[in-house]
Amino acid sequence: MDCYEKIMIILLSISSSTYNIYCGRRFIIFNYWSYFMDKKLRVRFWILVFIVAISGFSQGMLLPLIAIIFEGDGVSSSLNGLNAAGLYIGILLISPFMEYPLRKYGYKPVIIIGGLLVATSLLLFPLWKSFWFWFILRLLIGIGDHALHFSTQTWITSFSPERNRGRNISIYGLFFGIGFAVGPLMTPFVHISESLPFIISSLFCFIAWGFVFFLDNEQPQQTIAVQSLKSTFHRFYDVSTYAWIAFIPPFSYGFLESSINGSFPVYAVRMGIEVSSVSLLLTSFAVGAIIFQLPLGMLSDRFGRRNILMIILLSGFILFSSAAIFEQNVNILMLLLFLAGMAVGSTFSLGISYMTDLTPTQLLPTGNLLCGVAFSLGSLIGPYIGGLFIQYTQSLSFFAVISVMMLINFTIIAYFGRHKMSKPSIHS
Repeated sequence: MDCYEKIMIILLSISSSTYNIYCGRRFIIFNYWSYFMDKKLRVRFWILVFIVAISGFSQGMLLPLIAIIFEGDGVSSSLNGLNAAGLYIGILLISPFMEYPLRKYGYKPVIIIGGLLVATSLLLFPLWKSFWFWFILRLLIGIGDHALHFSTQTWITSFSPERNRGRNISIYGLFFGIGFAVGPLMTPFVHISESLPFIISSLFCFIAWGFVFFLDNEQPQQTIAVQSLKSTFHRFYDVSTYAWIAFIPPFSYGFLESSINGSFPVYAVRMGIEVSSVSLLLTSFAVGAIIFQLPLGMLSDRFGRRNILMIILLSGFILFSSAAIFEQNVNILMLLLFLAGMAVGSTFSLGISYMTDLTPTQLLPTGNLLCGVAFSLGSLIGPYIGGLFIQYTQSLSFFAVISVMMLINFTIIAYFGRHKMSKPSIHS
């Protein structure tokens, strides 16, 4: 058993133990067999989860790897950030056109095309080291990753029973988080060869891609027709009327994740925190998010998605406000970020589960699509707002902008979430 396997087992064990403390009963982390109807569903679920983990791995690798390569080549930080935005721009560009092929051809072909696009793009990075060529490749990876996530999210939510939906989506988020956290460990390989990390990541993607061919294709529930881009935007309106409030958590997490990983390092270095300590601070937040993904998802199955979301958003406000007070003390800040990760690291997966609770089955593909759009918008806005805050606000802590956002989102869900969503007519 290698080091990474041990780390993953420890994290999963801690996650399981944490849930035991709160619920007072034994739960074995890999004993999911009794919750699925048959072996076919079990195999499908774990193949989809494996694909998502590899997708997280490739995304987690690209962000620091390309930033370090460009920094070494003297590329400005603004252009570096623009290149990183290519992935999210790709997601936004492809989003209106994703639903038609999913409904017409089913989940499997969309996953195959998305996986092939990601794996091939990763393999092309060493071919030509150019800013704009790499920007286009990142844009293509954004398109491919969105196809993967859109299809796998919708497929998992469609066959997951309501009583276990939060748990299943949390496992989805958990393994994406593990992959995302392991991805940056590929960065040191750049000292051996700049091409090596891209080749290894591409190889992993091709392996995960190969497992998709063992799955039988299925299609979403076809009670509505997908005939034009206009009808797609009609369904955007329908889903937004049902479940607009469920898009707030994915937007919040996109804003939070991109701000923490993109803007906070700049703020921390300007405060005089060493680069090695900044890395530990970011890791503490990521580990906290991984550990509590599964317990929060299962608690949301038991106590309701809205109730858990309100608790974690309010906790996030308190913890980030505390971080603003104690930001000069690295040890206390590390603890607070770890706790904040435990609290708010599940907002994306809980948002998907919340949307699924509020949305009719035939509109789930559209709902999952809009969750991805909300996350991407948050990811694009987060670093920009964070950068402006750092540039023009000298007297306030960077964590103030995050804590205020948490409080606003808590207030919206607490007030509007108690009202029943109005029921629109479904356009065909």
